[in-house]
Amino acid sequence: MKTQQPTMSPLDVVVLLKIISMGDQPWTQKPLAEALFMSQSEISKSFARSKYAGLIDSSGKNVRKLTFMEFLQYGIASVYPMQPGAIVRGIPTAHSAAPLNEQIQSTEPYVWPSGKGTLRGQSIVPLYSSVVDAVQNDPKLHELLALVDALRVGKTREKELAISELKKRILDGK
Repeated sequence: MKTQQPTMSPLDVVVLLKIISMGDQPWTQKPLAEALFMSQSEISKSFARSKYAGLIDSSGKNVRKLTFMEFLQYGIASVYPMQPGAIVRGIPTAHSAAPLNEQIQSTEPYVWPSGKGTLRGQSIVPLYSSVVDAVQNDPKLHELLALVDALRVGKTREKELAISELKKRILDGK
């Protein structure tokens, strides 16, 4: 009999970042699914994969922040790489969104393609399709996802700044 090993999905990163963005607020899977514009079964499967990978504790309620930060710092760009695409209208990400847009001036903005967007720039495929809707009501999640995109597409300086900002938000809770 052939067994299949669970493999991480980009969706899992989005779910873990959403939990982190909520801080100490209590949460359950159904409202989490609604906030991320996902089905509850997607959330449930995501938790199972994250537990298997050691990114969430056995209770399923707490992100193992140090382990998750190490994955983001050393693995995200290799596991979910991204090359900027065509110029489109969209929602700012990477160094074009807060907090990096305050530290980096660029004439080449990066965006998640979306008709709801206000900026024209090179397209970056988000980690999950519902991200463009989920960030509309959650600026903290938007910042976390933009920082992760900076790790996926940025040059050395952008990556170093993104790692520093992610450590503040994930490890220090700021």
